[in-house]
Amino acid sequence: MLYVAWTFIAAALYLVVNIAVSAHVVLYKRNTRAAIAWVGIVWLTPFLIGAAMYILFGINRIQRRAQNLRGRNHGAVEVTDPSCITIPDDFPGLAEEQEHMNALATLVGNVTGRPLLSGNQVTPLCNGDDTYPAMLEAIAKAEYSITLSTYIFDNDPAGGQFVDALSNAVARGVEVRVLIDAVGARYSWPSIVKKLRGDKVPVATFLPVLVPWLLHYSNLRNHRKLLVVDGREGFTGGINIRQRHYCNGAAERAVPDLHFHLIGPVVAQIQEVFAADWEYSTNEALKGDIWFPDLRGDGPICARGISDGPDSDLDALRLTLEGAIGCARSSVLIVTPYFLPNDMLIGALNTAALRGVDVDIILPQQSNLALVQWASTAQLWQILIRGCRVWTTPPPFDHSKLMLIDGIWSLIGSVNWDPRSLRLNFEFNVECYNRDLAKKLGEFAEDRKRRATQVTLEDVEGRPFAKKLLHGLARLLSPYL
Repeated sequence: MLYVAWTFIAAALYLVVNIAVSAHVVLYKRNTRAAIAWVGIVWLTPFLIGAAMYILFGINRIQRRAQNLRGRNHGAVEVTDPSCITIPDDFPGLAEEQEHMNALATLVGNVTGRPLLSGNQVTPLCNGDDTYPAMLEAIAKAEYSITLSTYIFDNDPAGGQFVDALSNAVARGVEVRVLIDAVGARYSWPSIVKKLRGDKVPVATFLPVLVPWLLHYSNLRNHRKLLVVDGREGFTGGINIRQRHYCNGAAERAVPDLHFHLIGPVVAQIQEVFAADWEYSTNEALKGDIWFPDLRGDGPICARGISDGPDSDLDALRLTLEGAIGCARSSVLIVTPYFLPNDMLIGALNTAALRGVDVDIILPQQSNLALVQWASTAQLWQILIRGCRVWTTPPPFDHSKLMLIDGIWSLIGSVNWDPRSLRLNFEFNVECYNRDLAKKLGEFAEDRKRRATQVTLEDVEGRPFAKKLLHGLARLLSPYL
């Protein structure tokens, strides 16, 4: 009788828990295929293993914690007035033939809730050779505050330069805050965090994990690269802090990349994003003039920050990419190190190509992540068959990220064209409306294209069967790469 009773209790527990977990999946999983997969795992794995897996890995705790934090500290982070989301009436950069960009500006404004701000200067910086001296000079001149957020901060000569500069700023009485992703902080050993703390630099890690050295593919990472000095001068882009971004010496493992120096009102939006991440990680709210001074600018660029992550900013950058492609009339140019677009982005690219828009996608010939490259290759036929053009640049691996539309709109920042960037990690980009900047960045992309090899549909279809099978299997993992 006791055995029968325990059997009945176990069966009842199994049904109740699995029904409750399945209900949570149906109510909160937006992606239909993901919901079906989780329901299958819950019911087809032994006893409550599937339910336990969903509770551990399927629930977005970042979104819940971020919402709770905002609820407790409503208004703690200063936010710019979102009343103007379109291109200002006095903006001189748009001719009549480019008025369609107003539709894109409206879309991004509605997605982000941030205003599009005129009066900015944006200067491209190539590799660590241009970027690090500019950042270090800004830090050396700081008078009031420095905020720095990065995914990777290596304990190497480049990292040492930044530690020295930040500790000197602290010694001068500058308020400094450094935020490093917990996984990115462990790309080198010992971690740079200990060194920063030893020099009295206030530092925090974002979302600590138990085994970071095993989790280079882990999700919910803070992939943003932000530096703001005195609330007036900003840097953002794709460059982490590590020696490998120095490229002038033609080092074998050098990693070319793009970064940007920004001055003007848009810097406040960079600071807002850092302040929100810092408050999330430490519960300290950054307020006041030393962090958020009054900003006015006379630069020629209209710009807006776009934050993205698995919280309230979910899908902001995906919607921006889709909207930008949909607004394109003549050209779409994409430079990205990882290319694993979902069906909606593939459809948008194909539709643009079929409308007669020139769609060019520049990728590295040799990725630093083999699985990602295999999965990407398995997908290329889907865009090549509709007339999109794909180019691959020779080594070293190029980590640059850039998107240009019609020779006027530029998207710069940290996002990659893969599921981790667009759904599972925290990213930051800036949209810019300016012909001169787009022309300069277009020349950068054209230089890459001149050195690249065009990939044709015949190349992709002509792969040996074994490679096709391997690449196809890797594609099945693309939602997690």
